Amino acid sequence: MFMMIQYIKKYASLVVFAHTLFALPFALIAFTMAYNAAQPRSILPLLAQILGCMITARNSAMSFNRYVDRFIDAQNPRTQERELPAGKLSPKGVLLFFGVNTLLFLACALSINLVCFYLALPALAVLCGYSYTKRFTWLCHFVLGLSLSIAPAGAYIAVTGELTYPVLWLSAMVLLWVSGFDILYSLPDEQHDRAFCLHSIPQYFGRKRALLISAGLHLAVLPLLLLFGLSAHLGKVYWVGAILFVALLTYQHTIIQPNDISKLNRAFFTANGIASVLFAALTMMDLML
Repeated sequence: MFMMIQYIKKYASLVVFAHTLFALPFALIAFTMAYNAAQPRSILPLLAQILGCMITARNSAMSFNRYVDRFIDAQNPRTQERELPAGKLSPKGVLLFFGVNTLLFLACALSINLVCFYLALPALAVLCGYSYTKRFTWLCHFVLGLSLSIAPAGAYIAVTGELTYPVLWLSAMVLLWVSGFDILYSLPDEQHDRAFCLHSIPQYFGRKRALLISAGLHLAVLPLLLLFGLSAHLGKVYWVGAILFVALLTYQHTIIQPNDISKLNRAFFTANGIASVLFAALTMMDLML
């Protein structure tokens, strides 16, 4: 029993389970919108199926990323203690974990409907394809943003079978928000990426310009918040959430400077995690009023 718990902890660490705070809240917003629009009878089973898709898709993508990046991670002091380079898990074990979660993801998608199953295949290609992008383009941050932006669109399609403009604005918001903070996350690897011919915006443009690009992407979230709120006919509670979301985005850019990125973890995880949860909670509250 103790060994099983230890393995579960290792695999949870492998896929950084806590980072589900980035995409899951937005998927729940889309699910709430879809429920209001379609009023499905079996809400709890459907929610369980959607959550199953999200968890297994993310497990699949993260384990695949760690598997294909295991030699790169071993060369980077920041990532040498990850499960594979540190020898805490075996490559075969991680590959098996990837295969099982991929099959479970496809099964969950099929259990919802055929549309979700067919869309699951290109979604999986994007999720796993991201792992290779930093080998040839600094646009890798946007591919990660696209990967997470699939979550709200997928949740809405699972319930209604269609997409609407509010959901598209919400997904675009996630794309820009995630791309922006992933640029910040890659700042410590600037020199390593340059030395090993890996691509990122900090590596290509330098730290100062990377910070400006990240800030510009987060600034572009503002009109999307406006478009989403207006097109979804949201009220005062939503706008409070939007203001708090913007405040936390602004905060993370004030504590990171070109010559001081010591507070990066506070900006990357704490600020973004709180921002996503608060925004989702207040938006869903508004939708249910």
